[in-house]
Amino acid sequence: MQYSQIIDAALQVRSLAYAPYSKFKVGAALLTKSGEIFVGCNVENISFGLTICAERAALSNAISQGGKDFEAIAIVTDSPELAMPCGACRQVLAEFNPKMAIIVSTVAGDVQQFQLNELLPRPTHGILEGRSNV
Repeated sequence: MQYSQIIDAALQVRSLAYAPYSKFKVGAALLTKSGEIFVGCNVENISFGLTICAERAALSNAISQGGKDFEAIAIVTDSPELAMPCGACRQVLAEFNPKMAIIVSTVAGDVQQFQLNELLPRPTHGILEGRSNV
């Protein structure tokens, strides 16, 4: 698979996740078109709504360091089934590239690849669509 480097990066950063409540550690690695890799892991909070997903942590890390032009993101979990990004993460990633490659993997090595617009069709359609003042 052409994305083995970001899968490995996501696997490594997964070990740093802060998940004392769910015990569900997630690592993510975001690849730019220029080849830069930015990583992130989930950071839980006792108030689950305040939890930061690994995908958004990687994206925030990338943006704060000047990363842009995202090509792909790898997400690694230790679940027996492949875990897909949540809806919020899909929407935030679509802001930067609605056709981004989404690679999901388990620590056991099961891997599947999707395109973001398959998982989140029409991400810009909604309340703000068509407004000229936005």
